[in-house]
Amino acid sequence: MDDEELFWRASFVPKVKKYPFKNYNPKIAFMFLTKGAIPLAPLWEMFFKGNEGLYNIYVHPHPSYEDSVAEDSVFYGRRIPSKAVQWGKPSMIDAERRLLANALLDFTNERFVLLSESCIPLFNFTTTYNYLLNTNESHIGSLDDPRKTGRGRYNPSMFPTISLPQWRKGSQWFELTRNLALEIVSDTTYYQVFSEYCSPPCYMDEHYIPTLINIVLPDKNSNRSVTWVDWSKPDPHPGKFGRAAISEDFLNNVRFGSGNCSYNGNITSMCFLFARKFLPNTLQPLLELATVLFSSNQSLTYI
Repeated sequence: MDDEELFWRASFVPKVKKYPFKNYNPKIAFMFLTKGAIPLAPLWEMFFKGNEGLYNIYVHPHPSYEDSVAEDSVFYGRRIPSKAVQWGKPSMIDAERRLLANALLDFTNERFVLLSESCIPLFNFTTTYNYLLNTNESHIGSLDDPRKTGRGRYNPSMFPTISLPQWRKGSQWFELTRNLALEIVSDTTYYQVFSEYCSPPCYMDEHYIPTLINIVLPDKNSNRSVTWVDWSKPDPHPGKFGRAAISEDFLNNVRFGSGNCSYNGNITSMCFLFARKFLPNTLQPLLELATVLFSSNQSLTYI
């Protein structure tokens, strides 16, 4: 299918609300937007192990990438038809919508997580699953940033379809409910405006989904991401982490020491389920600390 037909099919909504599936379990769609290989795949294999039937995986690599995935891997056969992606261009959003649309074709997918090849899980699968399935909120950063890198990127030509007070900025690494995923793949109005009027220094991946959600379903968004990144340095890209940075203290600080947030109306220090950007050489120390990340004694605590 081309994108137009794919988005059309993915936007179907069943009128009968009760699922006809036997032994139905809602699933999380883990969607990997990558350049090619997933170098941290062995860590993800440990994360997914034993939880078959509770997740689906979708991988969108560069179309020229040649797979070399073992048949016993959870990533085997999970590649979707892809197109080339350029940072800061509409093609980035096209890829995200392509992933969402493929995932929406499976009606058992109820939550949708966008990840990159540099992302890692911060907790075991059960903790992550319960965290996402036990809330009705999506997790998308959608901020009214008054700075030049926020409101300063708004193009007045977007008016009246999009007004300056509606304009938002946020991380592209989202987690969505099915309803919000449907809004994104079925949208033609706002996507068209962004495609025409959002060009550097306006970047669609930072503004399109945060603005769209703010317009159509703002009350269904927690207004925060569940993917941690390091913005402590003045750089257009978040900090990267290599082998030397990995330690138990570092991981626990990311998991519990990055500030407090709201979850279902309560305050918790458990705000992030994933983190990025981790270089390929972090794999071995991460595997050595997997017992810390994937401990069975993990539960959401409130402050």
